[in-house]
Amino acid sequence: MKKLLVCIVMLSAFFTGCSSDDESGSIPPQTGEISGTISVNTVYPYGNYTLKGIVKIAAGTTVTFDSGSTITCDKATGDNALVVLNGGKLIVNGTSSQPVVFTEASHLPGSWGGIIMYGDAPINAIGGVHTATSEDGNNLPYGGTNPLHNGGSLNYVRVEYAGAKLADGTKENNAFTFYSVGSGTVLDHLVAYKGADDGYEFFGGTVSATNLISYGNYDDAFDWQDGWQGQNNSNWYGYQTQRGNFGMEIEASSNNNEFYPVISNISLVREAGTTPEVAGDVQIDAIQFKKEGNGHFNNVMIDGYGDYTEGSTVYNGAAVKIQDATTNENQVNGGKIQLTNVRISNTSSEISGASPLISVSFPQGNFTVSALSPGAAFSPGNWSTAEGVNLLQ
Repeated sequence: MKKLLVCIVMLSAFFTGCSSDDESGSIPPQTGEISGTISVNTVYPYGNYTLKGIVKIAAGTTVTFDSGSTITCDKATGDNALVVLNGGKLIVNGTSSQPVVFTEASHLPGSWGGIIMYGDAPINAIGGVHTATSEDGNNLPYGGTNPLHNGGSLNYVRVEYAGAKLADGTKENNAFTFYSVGSGTVLDHLVAYKGADDGYEFFGGTVSATNLISYGNYDDAFDWQDGWQGQNNSNWYGYQTQRGNFGMEIEASSNNNEFYPVISNISLVREAGTTPEVAGDVQIDAIQFKKEGNGHFNNVMIDGYGDYTEGSTVYNGAAVKIQDATTNENQVNGGKIQLTNVRISNTSSEISGASPLISVSFPQGNFTVSALSPGAAFSPGNWSTAEGVNLLQ
C-alpha cells in the first residue's frame, strides 16, 4: 500500500510538472492594436502588437509590456511614435533572452518617431531658462523642479528604424528621446538600432542610463543639451557604420553650468568607409564639445575616427574636438571636461580645436591615455542581436 501511495504521488508530481511546462510553452502571443491616448493603467502580455499613430501615455497612467513582446508600426499609415507624457509611466520588462522590440514594418531608417519621454526634472536651456518647448513635433513644454521624476523603467528594450521627421517634416526624432526626465527613471540594457537621427538624446534632466548600445544611427550615437546632468551612467557603446556623425555630440545650450554628467566605460567605434550624414557637413570626430558642453568620462575606447576625404579636401578626425573658444576657456580650462584612461586607435588626432585659433591644452591629469582601457563590456544575448547580427562587434 505504501509503495502504491508513493507511486501515485510521484506520478501526480510528474504530470503536474509536465502540464505546467507544456502550458507555458504553448501560450500563443497576444495581438492587438495600440492607438490614441492611453489613460487607463494597461498591461500588454507577451504578444505581437501594432502601434498606430502618435500613441500617448497620459499623466497618472502606467503602461506595461511583458518580456518577449514585439510592437510594430507602419510608416504607410502615417506618423507613429510612443510618447510618455509627464506624469505617465512606461514599464518595459524585457530580459536578455526575451527583449521587447519596437520596430517598423519596412525596416528602413527614419520610419517612425521612436520612444519619447517627458518629465519635470530641471533643465537649463538657451538663455538660461528652465522650461522650453520640445523639438519633436509634439511642441510640448518640458523642464521643472523635480529631479526625482520617475517615468518608469525600460529594461532590455530595442528600438529599430526610428528617426522620423514628424508633424511639419523638419522635426527629427531619435530612437530614444528624453525631455527633462528624472533620476527616478530606470534605463538599462537599451538598443538604438539603425535610426535616421541620434541613437539617444537627452534634453536636460537628471536621469542616468546603463548598458546602452547605439548601432548604425545616421546622426550621433549619443547627444545631449539643455544641461543634462545624469551622474550614474556606465557601459555605453556606439558603433557607426555606413553613415554617421559624431560618436558623442555634447553641448549645454551655451550655459556655463557648474554641474556636468558623469559616464564610465565607453566604447566609440567608427567602421571604415563610414561617411557623414550629409555631404558638406563634415562631422567625423569621436567626441565633440560645443556651446559649453562638458562631462567627466573614464575608461574610454575610441577607434576608427580617421581622415575623411570629400572632393579634394581631406578632413582629420579627432578623438576629442573642442568646437568653440568659450567651451575651451570655461569647460576645458575650468576642469569641467575630463577624460581619463582613454585608449585611441585608428584616429587622426587625440585633441583638436575647431580652428587654429583654438589651442586646446587640458589641465594636468584631465586628459590621460591608457593602452589598457577596455571601454564598455557587455554580456551578449538576444537583446544585443538584430537581423541575426551580434551588435557587439
